[in-house]
Amino acid sequence: MVRNLAILFAAITASAASLRPAPAQEYPTRPIHMIAPYAPGGIADIAARLVGQKLTEAWGQQVVVENRPGANGFIGVTAVSRAAPDGYTLLVATVGDVAINPVLFAKTPYDVEHDLAPITMLSDTPTVLATHGASPYRTVADVLKDAKARPGEIGMASPGIGSVNQLAFEWMGLGTGTKFLHVPYKGGAPAATSLAGGDIPLGVLAISSVNPFLQGDRIRVLAVTTAKRSSFNPDWPTLQESGVPDVDISNWTLLMAPKGTPQPILEKLHDEVVRILAMPDIKQRFSAGGAVTVPTTAAELDARIKRDTAAFKVIVEKANIHVE
Repeated sequence: MVRNLAILFAAITASAASLRPAPAQEYPTRPIHMIAPYAPGGIADIAARLVGQKLTEAWGQQVVVENRPGANGFIGVTAVSRAAPDGYTLLVATVGDVAINPVLFAKTPYDVEHDLAPITMLSDTPTVLATHGASPYRTVADVLKDAKARPGEIGMASPGIGSVNQLAFEWMGLGTGTKFLHVPYKGGAPAATSLAGGDIPLGVLAISSVNPFLQGDRIRVLAVTTAKRSSFNPDWPTLQESGVPDVDISNWTLLMAPKGTPQPILEKLHDEVVRILAMPDIKQRFSAGGAVTVPTTAAELDARIKRDTAAFKVIVEKANIHVE
């Protein structure tokens, strides 16, 4: 009788063990879904596809990139925040999802700190202050002089209300006592096209958006919005070098998982993705769009999110930015 009970107990234990999540050394044992909360072609989508392809090659399991655009990224981010914390649903988000939305909207359907686990930053892309080829503006000083003479009259294009691009020029305005007329577009591409055509005098846009218009001087870059110059074109000065204090803002991407994902799996993901970001071909493909790869520890990513969130909260409140 005792022997039969022992055999039964052993069978139950073995069955239960088979239902437990696979340990990190066995992960992954099935396809991984990597969610980008924006349409194909954006920085989150590009980062997800570049990293996802390399993960597929390294681990022999398909990494499926899913685009779930809509509602300022809420749809995609919320889906990951509510997914099973098993390492098979990951999020490639942007600074807007984790550091702008939480201070821009009165309520968000997810809580970054409590619902998501940081893994690593992926890429960092400076935005640029640019004007069209026939513009009289040759320097940032020209822009500031005109803006002070005509407060709130000079149009400034961005990809949308509450975008990191808008926060960049609002930050510039707060530091220099200037105010611009925000003209939001439905994305960076239409904003850049309008700027190149001279429909609007200025814009803060991604390097990838203005790049098609740089040849032929249809768009002229006046400065980058980061504290350091961009490797894409080191000749472009920074806003800080051009007399605008403090501004240091860019559009960066990051990798996260649902909160509660086992630490060994998070560490395995981190180590492999950091290895991928150091690959020369990956660095080159990111740099083609003006981005640099920025591998970090989870703690460094968490600190960056908190730092940017605090800075953006001040900008949103002082510039009185509202999103309905």
